[in-house]
Amino acid sequence: MCDACHFKNTRWAGWNDVPAPVIGGVGGPWLDLSHTLTEDLSAIPNYPRPTFEKWRKIPDYPANITLMNMVVHHGTHLDAPNHFIDDAPSFDQVPLHRLYGPGVVWSFPCTEYGFIDVPDLESARPLVQPGDIVLFDTGWAPKMRTPAYERHPSLTPEAAQWLLDHRVKMIGVDFATPDRAPTNRPEGFYWPVHHTLLPHGVLIAEHVNNLAALSNRRIEAFFTGLSIIGSDGGPVRAIARAVD
Repeated sequence: MCDACHFKNTRWAGWNDVPAPVIGGVGGPWLDLSHTLTEDLSAIPNYPRPTFEKWRKIPDYPANITLMNMVVHHGTHLDAPNHFIDDAPSFDQVPLHRLYGPGVVWSFPCTEYGFIDVPDLESARPLVQPGDIVLFDTGWAPKMRTPAYERHPSLTPEAAQWLLDHRVKMIGVDFATPDRAPTNRPEGFYWPVHHTLLPHGVLIAEHVNNLAALSNRRIEAFFTGLSIIGSDGGPVRAIARAVD
């Protein structure tokens, strides 16, 4: 059976069992993990170009009003379960406690089209805990707006299963997608990382920024995206701080 066929009828399996998040009272400064939304951010090649324009301006109008037109997967954002799983919850149906909590940032310097695999996760420190948000710092975010950004690394399907088995509730990558880059996909490719994590409610953050200061540390993070009815994702202003 082909790999793609294995995923084509993936169904919603329900939120995976993770502990309720507890936010501590002591930690470092909050850091912004989001790219500023602009029209020239690197994006999946077939996405429509976003636009941001002043629909009304002072002094011709009493207030400045910006009009935005873009896919919800442009810039730093979260994928909702229904992004790939048709019967799964949309972004407005994601429980609030799935959007924040403790976690780790792991540093994996990667080559173009490189893979993060199970042995990498096994050796990563600090150790992952059930309910963690796991963010991957590969050094790719500074390549934004360059051709190299499109040749990003990815997670193997086995690494995705490892993360699910360790009961994480969210992962985040500092590039476009934890699956293979669009320019490095074999025939019949069917997004195995998304199809492993999303059916169990493990959210996926993409285009995460500014992770270097938090690398290989325990953190607290908030990824509170826009609650858009029926949406398969949401733009986020993500923040995090070190708590180790």
